[in-house]
Amino acid sequence: MGLIIDKMVNNNCRLGIWEIEESYDELISDLKLSREEIDKLVSFKNHRRKLEWLSVRVLLNTLTQKNNNIVYNGNRKPFLADKSYHISISHSDHYAAVIISAQNNVGIDIEKIQPKITHIAEKFINRTEFQHIESSNKIYHLYIYWCAKEALYKMFDKKDISFKDNIFIEPFIPKDEGTITGKVKTPEINEKICLNYFHINNYSIVWGYKN
Repeated sequence: MGLIIDKMVNNNCRLGIWEIEESYDELISDLKLSREEIDKLVSFKNHRRKLEWLSVRVLLNTLTQKNNNIVYNGNRKPFLADKSYHISISHSDHYAAVIISAQNNVGIDIEKIQPKITHIAEKFINRTEFQHIESSNKIYHLYIYWCAKEALYKMFDKKDISFKDNIFIEPFIPKDEGTITGKVKTPEINEKICLNYFHINNYSIVWGYKN
């Protein structure tokens, strides 16, 4: 299927969603991988993980119209080696998501919606947030919370941030798509960020950027 969403979300941020239906050979044929990248790829034991890894890179190259080398800092945050764009990447089962920006720190998360999230909700939802969960739409509501916190975690470099204790999402009623407000508060950070969410098929996506 390939690229199913490609849109400019402001003057310098571009978001892409890729539906992974290609074979391993089809995906790798579209890439120019370094020796280090090939070694990383073959180190994955799970075939689905290899497809996700490849599809993210094909999607990123498609959005930027060039071949890219992804590197990681000490917190495992991805960067482009040439620093041409800020990037955030995510993948879940049959979908990959990327957001790029020439100017802003960005964050994105995509997750397949499954009932099992109810078993771990207490690990990332604080008491106030839990009180505002819509019981009739609990699973989707929880996934928006999770994806929002993950997107903010990525945006702020993943450093010493607890989903439950440092990231807070203001109350909202879940819709097919919408905006929510998140706050990241640590001894070093105190910022509010507007986030956008939507769902496609059975996947929840949240993205945002930091001015």
